[in-house]
Parts: sequence; structure tokens; C-alpha cells
Amino acid sequence: MSLSEDPPGELLRLSRGWYQSTAWVHWTMSIRDRGRGWLTPSHHGALRELMIHVCARYHLICPAYCLMPDHGHFLLVGLADGSDQRNAMKLFRTHWNHLLSATGHELQRQAYEHVLDENERNPDAFEDTMLYILNNPVSAGLVGDWREWEHLGAIAAGYPEFDPREGSLSGFRERFWKVHHKERRKWQGDSPP
Repeated sequence: MSLSEDPPGELLRLSRGWYQSTAWVHWTMSIRDRGRGWLTPSHHGALRELMIHVCARYHLICPAYCLMPDHGHFLLVGLADGSDQRNAMKLFRTHWNHLLSATGHELQRQAYEHVLDENERNPDAFEDTMLYILNNPVSAGLVGDWREWEHLGAIAAGYPEFDPREGSLSGFRERFWKVHHKERRKWQGDSPP
């Protein structure tokens, strides 16, 4: 696939096909001017609810996310042949900006993303990406162990117990793959709006 034609001043994006179907994408979204003061337990709850709706609508699963004081990380995995993460992120960012407006903040104009290649989607490499996201608060010196940071988790619509804090990380990895395969079979051939 090729690079897309993006407007001047925009980050160069891959063509749309890289974000569709069963794509795995690590999205990073910063608050404009690295703004702080918006991250509260209630904001996290509202954002989590929003992400559940986005995942359900576009047939995605989020095996790891982490909200930091001035940005957020989200690993999203497409489950349906018709999944489109660029459309999903457009919806997500619109509504997140609405939530942020109540705090006097907004998202930076464009998200940064990394589309995981085939080698990065194998079980061991997947865990590396997941740990990179979950360990952000440790790297920033906010907590000693990622499990202590209250503003992170995982989302699979219909699976409220889907949480990397529950049990061991290898146990969560097994749960992820079971849910992923089950949902992938269910949505194969489906086209979300």
C-alpha cells in the first residue's frame, strides 16, 4: 500500500487500507500545548464509555490504553473486514474534544499513529507494544508499577472483565487472544457503518 495525499502541514499518513479490516494501530493523542488538569476519574470514566461505543460501532478491540496527564495511548485492533480505524478515530476525537471542552482543553490537531506490521502482531511483540503503553506512567515517574495507575485499561465491548490488571499479564494475553478470535469469527465479512 502507498502513502496517501495529505494536505500540506499534515502528518504523512499511509493510504486508508492500512487502517481498515484487521489493522492493528497504536494511536497517540496529545492535548494541545501539552495541557494538564483535565485527567480526573470522572473524565476517565466518560472517555472509557466513549471508547466502548467506538469499539462496538466499528468492531474494534482495545487491548491496552493509558491516559497520561497530557496525552493518551490507545492500541486498537480491527475485528471485521469492514472495520475502519480512521473513521473510528474521527468519531472518537470529535467526542473526546467535546469532553475536553468542559475543562478548557482540546486535542492537538492531529493524532500520531503507528500501524503494527505482521511481525509486531505476534504474541510476544504484541505484549511488548502493550507493555510500552501500560508502562507510560512508570516511565514518567508517576508510579512504581503500572497496575497502580488508575487511568489505564483495556476495552472489549461485551466483556466488562477484560482488564490487564486481573491476574498475570500472560493470563491477560491469553484472554485477549480468546476474545480476539471469538469476535473476529463473529464479525468476519461484516461491514460497520
